[in-house]
Amino acid sequence: MECTIVDVFAETPLSGNQLAVVRGARHLDASAMQAIALEMNFSETSFVVDERSGEARVRIFTPTRELPFAGHPTLGTAWVLGRDRNSYNLHLRAGCVQVTFEAGGIAWMKPPPVEQGETLSVGLSAAR
Repeated sequence: MECTIVDVFAETPLSGNQLAVVRGARHLDASAMQAIALEMNFSETSFVVDERSGEARVRIFTPTRELPFAGHPTLGTAWVLGRDRNSYNLHLRAGCVQVTFEAGGIAWMKPPPVEQGETLSVGLSAAR
């Protein structure tokens, strides 16, 4: 496996939202990915489980759980895998996200559609 540490949303080194991108993670199960994410102790760690020309299947973990989608890991992972292209597609648990790149390291994405969860009352929300 190969691990790249990236500063996402940074204009200078060591000033952004850190991200670990682990390539070659096809052989890892969810519990191993979770353990690595906990060890990294970043807000998120992404795992590239299948990589092809212009696209990859990726799983995103926090130190405590897997996420179907998160913005900075999506942009950072796409930058690691495809920054020398015009665009790169990431297949996440929430769906396919296309990331496009501009000169100077700027990346843009259209997030997957939002799924509404249960509606909570004010009292129940305050209690949680």
